[in-house]
Amino acid sequence: MKGSMDTHMGSILVDSNVIANYAGSVAMECYGVVGMAAMNVKDGFVGLLKKDSASKGITVKVENNKMTLNLHIIVAFGVSIMAVANNLMSEVKYKVEQFTGLDVEKVNVYIEGVKVVD
Repeated sequence: MKGSMDTHMGSILVDSNVIANYAGSVAMECYGVVGMAAMNVKDGFVGLLKKDSASKGITVKVENNKMTLNLHIIVAFGVSIMAVANNLMSEVKYKVEQFTGLDVEKVNVYIEGVKVVD
């Protein structure tokens, strides 16, 4: 799915992979987020993704130029999950809207694991 905007000069299409990559980089900058998670549905295994493949922990749905982002993350042990999730939602929503010019309707956060950070 692609987000699109019509301007007086023509149309702009933004691929969902571009949005997912950007949202992943924003999420990795948030306090308490250790990384993005990828689930192996076959085994039920949750794995920590490397920074260059962080977009695999994100799904983007665009309908009527409104986005829904689903972020699967792993948080640091000892942080407030509620505080991390609220901060993550507001940061991703604001920065993705600024980056794309499209409305972000929802940011859903799925905590897939907790990791002790050295």
